[in-house]
Amino acid sequence: MAAAEMALDGVTHRTLDVNGIKIHVAEAGDGTAGSILFLHGFLQIWCSWHHQLLSLSRRGYRCLAPDLRGYGDSSRPASPSSYTAFHLLGDMVGLLDALSLPQVFVVGQGWGALLAWQMCTFRPERVRALVNMSVALMPRNPGVRPMEAFRRMYGDGYYLVRMQEPGTMEAEWARMETKFIIKKLLTTLDTGATSFSKEWFGVDAEDPALPPWLSEEYVAHVAAKFDETGFSGAMNSSRCLDLNWELTAPWTGAKVMVPTKFMVGEIAMSCKSKMVHKYVLQGGLKGDVPQLEEVVVIPGGAHYIHLQKAEEVNQHIYDFFQKF
Repeated sequence: MAAAEMALDGVTHRTLDVNGIKIHVAEAGDGTAGSILFLHGFLQIWCSWHHQLLSLSRRGYRCLAPDLRGYGDSSRPASPSSYTAFHLLGDMVGLLDALSLPQVFVVGQGWGALLAWQMCTFRPERVRALVNMSVALMPRNPGVRPMEAFRRMYGDGYYLVRMQEPGTMEAEWARMETKFIIKKLLTTLDTGATSFSKEWFGVDAEDPALPPWLSEEYVAHVAAKFDETGFSGAMNSSRCLDLNWELTAPWTGAKVMVPTKFMVGEIAMSCKSKMVHKYVLQGGLKGDVPQLEEVVVIPGGAHYIHLQKAEEVNQHIYDFFQKF
Protein backbone atom coordinates (compact mmCIF):
# COMPACT_ATOMS: atom_id res chain seq x y z
CA MET A 1 0.00 0.00 0.00
CA ALA A 2 1.32 3.47 -0.90
CA ALA A 3 2.26 5.73 1.99
CA ALA A 4 -0.36 8.39 2.72
CA GLU A 5 0.68 11.96 1.95
CA MET A 6 1.46 14.17 4.94
CA ALA A 7 -1.38 16.70 5.07
CA LEU A 8 -0.49 20.33 5.83
CA ASP A 9 -2.89 23.27 5.64
CA GLY A 10 -2.30 25.30 2.50
CA VAL A 11 0.19 22.84 0.98
CA THR A 12 -0.70 21.34 -2.40
CA HIS A 13 1.03 18.68 -4.46
CA ARG A 14 1.68 18.00 -8.10
CA THR A 15 3.94 15.85 -10.24
CA LEU A 16 5.56 17.34 -13.34
CA ASP A 17 7.31 15.83 -16.34
CA VAL A 18 10.81 17.27 -16.03
CA ASN A 19 14.14 16.38 -17.65
CA GLY A 20 12.80 13.04 -18.89
CA ILE A 21 11.49 11.94 -15.47
CA LYS A 22 8.71 12.86 -13.04
CA ILE A 23 9.36 15.25 -10.17
CA HIS A 24 6.90 15.58 -7.29
CA VAL A 25 6.74 18.99 -5.64
CA ALA A 26 4.87 20.36 -2.63
CA GLU A 27 3.84 24.01 -2.91
CA ALA A 28 2.50 26.70 -0.58
CA GLY A 29 2.06 30.47 -0.77
CA ASP A 30 1.11 33.08 -3.36
CA GLY A 31 4.58 34.38 -4.22
CA THR A 32 3.98 38.07 -3.59
CA ALA A 33 7.40 38.22 -1.87
CA GLY A 34 9.10 35.85 -4.33
CA SER A 35 9.60 32.09 -4.67
CA ILE A 36 11.81 29.79 -2.59
CA LEU A 37 13.14 26.42 -3.75
CA PHE A 38 13.93 24.07 -0.85
CA LEU A 39 16.44 21.24 -1.44
CA HIS A 40 16.31 18.38 1.06
CA GLY A 41 19.19 16.23 2.25
CA PHE A 42 20.01 12.53 2.49
CA LEU A 43 17.17 10.25 3.66
CA GLN A 44 14.74 13.15 3.73
CA ILE A 45 11.82 14.05 1.48
CA TRP A 46 9.78 17.19 0.81
CA CYS A 47 8.12 17.19 4.24
CA SER A 48 11.41 17.78 6.06
CA TRP A 49 10.67 21.40 5.13
CA HIS A 50 7.16 21.45 6.64
CA HIS A 51 8.04 24.14 9.20
CA GLN A 52 9.53 26.37 6.50
CA LEU A 53 6.68 25.76 4.04
CA LEU A 54 4.09 26.91 6.56
CA SER A 55 6.03 29.81 8.07
CA LEU A 56 7.43 31.41 4.92
CA SER A 57 4.33 30.92 2.79
CA ARG A 58 2.43 32.95 5.39
CA ARG A 59 4.97 35.74 4.82
CA GLY A 60 4.22 35.96 1.11
CA TYR A 61 6.67 33.49 -0.39
CA ARG A 62 5.76 30.78 -2.86
CA CYS A 63 7.50 27.79 -1.33
CA LEU A 64 8.50 24.81 -3.46
CA ALA A 65 9.76 21.61 -1.84
CA PRO A 66 10.42 18.86 -4.38
CA ASP A 67 11.33 15.26 -3.78
CA LEU A 68 14.73 15.04 -5.44
CA ARG A 69 15.41 12.39 -8.06
CA GLY A 70 15.47 8.99 -6.32
CA TYR A 71 13.26 10.10 -3.42
CA GLY A 72 9.61 9.97 -2.43
CA ASP A 73 7.13 10.37 -5.26
CA SER A 74 9.71 11.47 -7.84
CA SER A 75 11.18 9.06 -10.38
CA ARG A 76 13.92 6.66 -9.34
CA PRO A 77 16.06 5.73 -12.36
CA ALA A 78 17.78 2.37 -11.88
CA SER A 79 21.32 3.29 -12.95
CA PRO A 80 23.52 4.98 -10.32
CA SER A 81 25.14 7.00 -13.11
CA SER A 82 21.79 8.76 -13.64
CA TYR A 83 22.29 10.68 -10.38
CA THR A 84 25.16 13.04 -11.19
CA ALA A 85 25.11 16.66 -10.09
CA PHE A 86 24.07 17.59 -13.61
CA HIS A 87 21.10 15.20 -13.57
CA LEU A 88 19.89 16.57 -10.22
CA LEU A 89 20.50 20.17 -11.22
CA GLY A 90 18.84 19.56 -14.59
CA ASP A 91 15.76 18.37 -12.71
CA MET A 92 15.62 21.58 -10.67
CA VAL A 93 16.17 23.89 -13.65
CA GLY A 94 13.52 21.94 -15.55
CA LEU A 95 11.15 22.26 -12.60
CA LEU A 96 11.61 26.03 -12.52
CA ASP A 97 11.08 26.20 -16.28
CA ALA A 98 7.88 24.14 -16.01
CA LEU A 99 6.61 26.57 -13.37
CA SER A 100 7.71 29.63 -15.40
CA LEU A 101 10.07 30.82 -12.67
CA PRO A 102 13.18 32.46 -14.16
CA GLN A 103 14.76 33.10 -10.75
CA VAL A 104 14.16 31.91 -7.18
CA PHE A 105 15.59 32.06 -3.72
CA VAL A 106 17.23 28.75 -2.76
CA VAL A 107 17.51 27.02 0.62
CA GLY A 108 19.50 23.80 1.01
CA GLN A 109 20.33 21.48 3.90
CA GLY A 110 22.76 18.59 4.15
CA TRP A 111 23.36 16.97 0.77
CA GLY A 112 20.67 19.32 -0.54
CA ALA A 113 23.06 22.13 0.41
CA LEU A 114 25.68 20.48 -1.80
CA LEU A 115 23.19 20.60 -4.70
CA ALA A 116 22.44 24.24 -3.87
CA TRP A 117 26.15 25.13 -4.03
CA GLN A 118 26.29 23.42 -7.42
CA MET A 119 23.22 25.28 -8.64
CA CYS A 120 24.81 28.58 -7.69
CA THR A 121 28.05 27.59 -9.42
CA PHE A 122 26.57 26.29 -12.68
CA ARG A 123 23.38 28.37 -13.04
CA PRO A 124 23.81 31.45 -10.82
CA GLU A 125 21.39 33.51 -12.91
CA ARG A 126 18.55 31.29 -11.65
CA VAL A 127 19.31 32.07 -7.99
CA ARG A 128 18.32 35.38 -6.41
CA ALA A 129 19.98 34.59 -3.07
CA LEU A 130 21.00 31.48 -1.12
CA VAL A 131 20.59 30.26 2.45
CA ASN A 132 22.54 27.04 2.95
CA MET A 133 22.72 24.82 6.00
CA SER A 134 24.92 22.14 7.54
CA VAL A 135 27.22 21.29 4.59
CA ALA A 136 29.78 23.88 3.54
CA LEU A 137 31.02 24.32 0.01
CA MET A 138 33.43 21.55 -1.00
CA PRO A 139 35.81 23.11 -3.55
CA ARG A 140 37.01 20.66 -6.16
CA ASN A 141 40.51 19.40 -5.39
CA PRO A 142 42.07 18.54 -8.76
CA GLY A 143 44.69 16.36 -7.08
CA VAL A 144 42.49 13.77 -5.36
CA ARG A 145 39.18 12.05 -6.03
CA PRO A 146 36.51 12.44 -3.34
CA MET A 147 36.43 8.75 -2.38
CA GLU A 148 40.18 8.68 -1.93
CA ALA A 149 39.98 11.83 0.19
CA PHE A 150 37.29 10.27 2.39
CA ARG A 151 39.36 7.08 2.77
CA ARG A 152 42.34 9.11 3.91
CA MET A 153 40.27 11.07 6.43
CA TYR A 154 37.95 8.36 7.78
CA GLY A 155 39.14 4.95 6.58
CA ASP A 156 37.57 2.25 4.44
CA GLY A 157 34.70 1.87 6.91
CA TYR A 158 33.30 5.33 6.21
CA TYR A 159 29.70 5.11 5.05
CA LEU A 160 30.25 6.95 1.75
CA VAL A 161 33.07 4.54 0.89
CA ARG A 162 31.04 1.47 1.86
CA MET A 163 28.03 2.81 -0.03
CA GLN A 164 29.79 2.78 -3.40
CA GLU A 165 28.90 -0.84 -4.23
CA PRO A 166 25.20 -0.85 -5.23
CA GLY A 167 23.10 -3.18 -3.11
CA THR A 168 25.56 -3.71 -0.26
CA MET A 169 24.30 -1.13 2.21
CA GLU A 170 20.72 -1.67 1.06
CA ALA A 171 21.08 -5.32 2.14
CA GLU A 172 22.44 -4.26 5.54
CA TRP A 173 19.53 -1.90 6.08
CA ALA A 174 16.95 -4.46 4.97
CA ARG A 175 17.68 -6.32 8.20
CA MET A 176 16.55 -3.33 10.28
CA GLU A 177 13.24 -1.56 10.73
CA THR A 178 13.05 1.58 8.60
CA LYS A 179 11.63 3.64 11.48
CA PHE A 180 14.71 2.79 13.52
CA ILE A 181 17.05 3.90 10.71
CA ILE A 182 15.24 7.24 10.32
CA LYS A 183 15.14 7.84 14.09
CA LYS A 184 18.83 7.06 14.46
CA LEU A 185 19.73 9.36 11.57
CA LEU A 186 17.70 12.32 12.85
CA THR A 187 18.75 12.04 16.51
CA THR A 188 22.46 11.26 16.24
CA LEU A 189 25.13 13.82 17.00
CA ASP A 190 27.83 11.73 15.31
CA THR A 191 28.07 11.89 11.53
CA GLY A 192 31.75 11.04 11.41
CA ALA A 193 33.85 8.01 10.58
CA THR A 194 31.53 5.39 12.11
CA SER A 195 28.25 6.59 10.56
CA PHE A 196 25.87 3.78 9.54
CA SER A 197 28.24 1.07 10.80
CA LYS A 198 27.00 -1.75 13.06
CA GLU A 199 28.65 0.02 15.98
CA TRP A 200 26.91 3.29 15.10
CA PHE A 201 23.49 1.69 14.90
CA GLY A 202 24.12 -0.18 18.16
CA VAL A 203 24.49 -3.86 18.92
CA ASP A 204 20.98 -4.19 20.32
CA ALA A 205 19.44 -1.65 17.93
CA GLU A 206 17.65 0.10 20.78
CA ASP A 207 14.90 2.44 19.64
CA PRO A 208 16.21 6.02 20.11
CA ALA A 209 14.15 8.34 22.29
CA LEU A 210 12.77 11.23 20.26
CA PRO A 211 13.53 14.83 21.26
CA PRO A 212 10.63 17.30 21.61
CA TRP A 213 11.15 18.68 18.09
CA LEU A 214 10.69 15.30 16.42
CA SER A 215 7.34 13.49 16.46
CA GLU A 216 6.53 9.81 16.03
CA GLU A 217 4.04 10.84 13.33
CA TYR A 218 6.72 12.58 11.28
CA VAL A 219 9.12 9.65 11.58
CA ALA A 220 6.35 7.22 10.66
CA HIS A 221 5.49 9.16 7.51
CA VAL A 222 9.08 9.38 6.30
CA ALA A 223 9.73 5.72 7.13
CA ALA A 224 6.59 4.61 5.31
CA LYS A 225 7.73 6.41 2.18
CA PHE A 226 11.14 4.69 2.27
CA ASP A 227 9.44 1.35 2.92
CA GLU A 228 7.60 2.02 -0.33
CA THR A 229 10.58 3.23 -2.40
CA GLY A 230 13.60 1.52 -0.89
CA PHE A 231 16.92 3.29 -0.30
CA SER A 232 18.80 2.83 -3.58
CA GLY A 233 17.55 6.05 -5.15
CA ALA A 234 18.65 8.02 -2.10
CA MET A 235 22.09 6.41 -2.11
CA ASN A 236 22.78 6.71 -5.83
CA SER A 237 23.73 10.40 -5.81
CA SER A 238 26.49 9.54 -3.32
CA ARG A 239 27.68 6.90 -5.78
CA CYS A 240 28.34 9.68 -8.29
CA LEU A 241 30.79 11.70 -6.21
CA ASP A 242 33.84 10.54 -8.15
CA LEU A 243 31.97 10.87 -11.44
CA ASN A 244 30.95 14.40 -10.46
CA TRP A 245 34.62 15.13 -9.79
CA GLU A 246 35.48 14.07 -13.33
CA LEU A 247 32.63 15.99 -14.95
CA THR A 248 33.21 19.24 -13.07
CA ALA A 249 36.88 19.65 -13.96
CA PRO A 250 36.13 22.81 -16.03
CA TRP A 251 34.83 24.51 -12.89
CA THR A 252 37.93 23.94 -10.76
CA GLY A 253 38.48 27.14 -8.80
CA ALA A 254 35.11 28.63 -9.76
CA LYS A 255 33.57 31.02 -7.24
CA VAL A 256 29.97 31.02 -6.02
CA MET A 257 28.76 34.45 -7.14
CA VAL A 258 25.39 34.60 -5.34
CA PRO A 259 24.42 36.52 -2.17
CA THR A 260 24.69 33.88 0.56
CA LYS A 261 24.01 33.18 4.22
CA PHE A 262 25.40 29.95 5.71
CA MET A 263 24.06 28.35 8.89
CA VAL A 264 25.43 25.46 10.89
CA GLY A 265 24.56 23.82 14.20
CA GLU A 266 26.98 24.45 17.05
CA ILE A 267 27.29 20.76 17.95
CA ALA A 268 27.09 19.33 14.43
CA MET A 269 29.99 17.37 13.00
CA SER A 270 30.25 19.94 10.22
CA CYS A 271 30.96 22.60 12.83
CA LYS A 272 33.07 20.52 15.24
CA SER A 273 35.48 19.34 12.56
CA LYS A 274 38.62 21.45 12.95
CA MET A 275 39.21 21.59 9.22
CA VAL A 276 35.63 22.63 8.38
CA HIS A 277 35.45 25.00 11.35
CA LYS A 278 38.58 26.80 10.13
CA TYR A 279 37.34 26.92 6.53
CA VAL A 280 33.89 28.28 7.44
CA LEU A 281 34.78 30.70 10.22
CA GLN A 282 38.28 31.92 9.31
CA GLY A 283 37.83 33.19 5.79
CA GLY A 284 38.12 30.17 3.52
CA LEU A 285 34.44 30.00 2.68
CA LYS A 286 34.31 33.75 2.14
CA GLY A 287 37.15 33.43 -0.33
CA ASP A 288 35.22 30.88 -2.38
CA VAL A 289 31.86 32.63 -1.91
CA PRO A 290 32.70 36.35 -2.30
CA GLN A 291 29.10 37.43 -1.65
CA LEU A 292 28.87 35.47 1.61
CA GLU A 293 27.20 38.01 3.88
CA GLU A 294 26.89 36.06 7.11
CA VAL A 295 27.80 32.79 8.83
CA VAL A 296 25.41 31.83 11.62
CA VAL A 297 26.26 29.22 14.25
CA ILE A 298 22.99 28.04 15.84
CA PRO A 299 23.50 27.51 19.61
CA GLY A 300 22.71 23.93 20.59
CA GLY A 301 21.97 23.03 16.99
CA ALA A 302 22.92 19.68 15.47
CA HIS A 303 22.77 18.64 11.81
CA TYR A 304 19.03 19.02 11.18
CA ILE A 305 18.64 22.59 12.38
CA HIS A 306 15.71 23.24 10.03
CA LEU A 307 13.75 20.70 12.10
CA GLN A 308 15.39 21.13 15.51
CA LYS A 309 15.52 24.94 15.57
CA ALA A 310 12.73 25.66 13.10
CA GLU A 311 11.54 29.05 14.36
CA GLU A 312 15.07 30.43 14.61
CA VAL A 313 15.99 29.10 11.17
CA ASN A 314 12.78 30.46 9.62
CA GLN A 315 13.53 33.92 10.95
CA HIS A 316 17.09 33.81 9.61
CA ILE A 317 15.80 32.81 6.16
CA TYR A 318 13.18 35.56 6.18
CA ASP A 319 15.55 38.26 7.42
CA PHE A 320 18.02 37.46 4.66
CA PHE A 321 15.68 37.06 1.72
CA GLN A 322 13.62 40.16 2.42
CA LYS A 323 16.68 42.27 1.57
CA PHE A 324 16.53 41.26 -2.09
